[in-house]
Amino acid sequence: MFYFVSMNWNSYIKDYQSYLRIERGLSKNTIENYGFDIERLCFFLETNQIEVSPLKISDETVQQFIYAVAKEVNPRSQARIISGLKSFFGYLVFEDYRNDNPLELIETPKTGRKLPDTLSVQEIDSLIAAIDLSTNEGERNRAIIETLYGCGLRVSELVSLKISDLFFDEGFIKITGKGNKERFVPIGKYTQKYMQIYQKNIRGTLTIKKGFEDTLFLNRRGSQLTRAMIFTIIKDLAVKINLNKNISPHTLRHSFATHLLENGADLRSIQLMLGHESITTTEIYVHLDRSFLKEVMHSYHPRK
Repeated sequence: MFYFVSMNWNSYIKDYQSYLRIERGLSKNTIENYGFDIERLCFFLETNQIEVSPLKISDETVQQFIYAVAKEVNPRSQARIISGLKSFFGYLVFEDYRNDNPLELIETPKTGRKLPDTLSVQEIDSLIAAIDLSTNEGERNRAIIETLYGCGLRVSELVSLKISDLFFDEGFIKITGKGNKERFVPIGKYTQKYMQIYQKNIRGTLTIKKGFEDTLFLNRRGSQLTRAMIFTIIKDLAVKINLNKNISPHTLRHSFATHLLENGADLRSIQLMLGHESITTTEIYVHLDRSFLKEVMHSYHPRK
């Protein structure tokens, strides 16, 4: 969905997006989300017949927009929009286009901490067992789920994974994550096995389109899978086994991290494998139940 963007906003938005891409190294998806928040503000101005440039818009007008947004979206989405606009106007101040940030005094709503759903090992095994392995797509889908769970990848990292990124002899795969930052993630023999079965028996039989010769996971037409397709594969399997949880590819990433932690891995190692910039993100991302914390305390503290 795209909103109306007037000419006197468009050039500043383009400059800002170039700044996010070149200087901050943000991913395409993140940059698009930032742009969407600004477009939403532009649509509000157009709807209310307010003609003003990003250099002249007042605190009051922005406040009106935030009030309008609050009626339409939940606090988490509202917080994201405020954060995105603060960043945009902060950029304009940084570049000396404006003297002040009109969102400086606008408070972000408290959203609480939303803990993600996590699958048990048994639930992951059930998802995989539900795959129809009599089809080419079935063998591919098993390799996809084993890779998401076995390596803790983001869905965008999975669909862009290259054959040249696989270093099986060394036991690692090279991942290009957010902001084009590269990291090496360990890969177990189990995951390797299903990747190699897919490569040899399925991928090798496809007519591969030009430009996708090095892409690991392909659709039946020989080109790269979309993120939406991975979501669909996992949602369909969840329905098939009557799994009463709202899951996505990210659920497998959460489960990878949570199971590592529960089995004794340290947060720093998990942070490196997930590609989190800050360990604080990992702490929020990996939700611990209290029984596990109690067990850690009684096992390792000298005054247990």
